[in-house]
Amino acid sequence: MGPEEYLADVELAWCPGCGNFAIRRALALALSQLGLPPDKVVLVTGIGQAAKIVHYMRVNGFDGLHGRTIAAAAGIKMANPNLTVIAESGDGDIYGEGGNHLLHNIRRNLDLTVLVHDNRVYGLTKGQASPTAPLGYQTRAQPFGVLTRPLNPLALAISLGAGFVGQTFSGEVEQTAELIVQAVRYRGFALVNILHPCPSWNRVQTFAWYKERLWNLADSDHDPTDRLAALSLLISAEEKGDRIPVGVLVNTPPVPTWEERHPVLRQGPLVGRPLPTAAALKPLLDEFI
Repeated sequence: MGPEEYLADVELAWCPGCGNFAIRRALALALSQLGLPPDKVVLVTGIGQAAKIVHYMRVNGFDGLHGRTIAAAAGIKMANPNLTVIAESGDGDIYGEGGNHLLHNIRRNLDLTVLVHDNRVYGLTKGQASPTAPLGYQTRAQPFGVLTRPLNPLALAISLGAGFVGQTFSGEVEQTAELIVQAVRYRGFALVNILHPCPSWNRVQTFAWYKERLWNLADSDHDPTDRLAALSLLISAEEKGDRIPVGVLVNTPPVPTWEERHPVLRQGPLVGRPLPTAAALKPLLDEFI
């Protein structure tokens, strides 16, 4: 299937110039390169501008509550591990409201791909700072500037043991598609942070701002199997503030996933099992009477 066959023929309600348009193209390109039938893919989102993407793709979709994107995706993957499940939403949804689900599903190591649109603002609700906004960043909701240090989701994921961690920029569509392909193919929890401009609310981290600072790890001697090297690289980049690494930060040999370790799921997908009869359930219900 060509990339265009994964794109729904609908009107897109994103602001002109938003990086979400390019991310949508990159996702379609990645799905085409993977050769995945649309009915075997489930795209799960939450609430926000990024989360609208579920309505703009021609695959199975689930639009959940704000901050519960990964939780819903985990449930779908556990019910039917044969599906390719992609959790995709914004930096506020995944890193803010949904931060606890990010933490614990990295620990579980579900075979799940998480794509985060990181524009450092809540684009749907008038541009207040997201967890990745830099210290001192001013918005209408934070007129005195952000007072808390930004979350480093990449370092967080690596320190918790995520097997695949990457970062890309929406302006580089082919690179973004390639990272999505690698993340989906990885057997285990995979996180891809996708930096992108918000021309409506973020006038600091613009397209030009990113292009001046991007540092492609493919042009370096970085070893993605070395977690400590990846963490050191991120800390150095954060302290210097003059370059942003993009590419594969961590890609370690897969370990058994949650689905493979769970005793109930070893018996096969839940969706393929017969429903219990009332007679079978009665002894269990009687215990609570």
